[in-house]
Amino acid sequence: MGHDLEALVRAQRKGCAIGGSALYETVLDAVLADLAVDGPCRAVLEPYAPEPHARATVLRFLAAVHTLVLDGRAPGLAAHYPSAGGTPGPDVSVVFVATVAEHLAELVERTGEPIQTNEVGRSAALLGGFLVLAATGLPLRVLEVGSSAGLNLRFDHLRYEAGDDAFGPADSPVRFVEPWVGGRPRLDAPIRVVERRGCDVNPLDPADPAHQLRLRACLWPDQPDRRQRLDGALAVAATVPVTVERADAATWAVARLADPVPGVVTVVVHTIVAQYLEAATRRDLEAAIRAAGAAATPEAPVAWLCMEPATETEAEVRLTLWPKPAPVRTHVLARTGFHGLPVRWLAG
Repeated sequence: MGHDLEALVRAQRKGCAIGGSALYETVLDAVLADLAVDGPCRAVLEPYAPEPHARATVLRFLAAVHTLVLDGRAPGLAAHYPSAGGTPGPDVSVVFVATVAEHLAELVERTGEPIQTNEVGRSAALLGGFLVLAATGLPLRVLEVGSSAGLNLRFDHLRYEAGDDAFGPADSPVRFVEPWVGGRPRLDAPIRVVERRGCDVNPLDPADPAHQLRLRACLWPDQPDRRQRLDGALAVAATVPVTVERADAATWAVARLADPVPGVVTVVVHTIVAQYLEAATRRDLEAAIRAAGAAATPEAPVAWLCMEPATETEAEVRLTLWPKPAPVRTHVLARTGFHGLPVRWLAG
């Protein structure tokens, strides 16, 4: 077979441990045991074994199984999944493998679907960057690459609270309380977003029940805070329109950045997206952003705000703003967990 599926599963198990999902740690132990006997989990994963680790094959598999739980077709496993009202029990491993065996053909197919972790917690990590850009005095034109359902494009309609300070509407259904540790950005800069637009190779419609199911399936089932944030973000999406286009990231960015737009800060944003892009697409996307930066003027500045992995356990929030004297500096604003929280603010 030539590919080390066991290493792939062990790496994802470590990620789930770091991310705080005890249930998925147990489930992935069961997957490892099943791989050792060439069971149904191997039959699902084997077709995807040649893919790079960064394509999140194991998470796609877990999301495919979670879909069966959430749509009511795996009641035995649902009894162990908190997302379906269950409580993890001692036989969850046996029931998981049995569920995979029962739905084998569908799981092989659905594991091929791209991951859609439109994690709203990442807005807390990005807010500091948007506040820095708002200090220019210009409104923001926000362009997000890899938007999924565009939930983080509504970042300014969420509520962020730290001590006696706050940003965002007090009645927002998504509320972050003390998301920052070791310092925080100033929350008193007004932000005005005049355009919010995104792209994705497989955009989801937050008003479509089938797409909502996909978003929920990609969450880890024993993390109720993330589920609550997603539900709140879907409610926000129902009142704040956003356009997310089906497009290749680099092609879309080239078109959107072709001409300077005076009177706004054009901000290109992405969170945990780079690993899913082909090398050529990553190269062309970066070239498009840097070309737009080179053409930027004080009246039409361009910014690049991203949250991407820095280590095995943390992501880094980085901001570049043009025009700047050479060499252009990229500022590290924060370190954060891959799901956005907590945010370790570094920028002062």
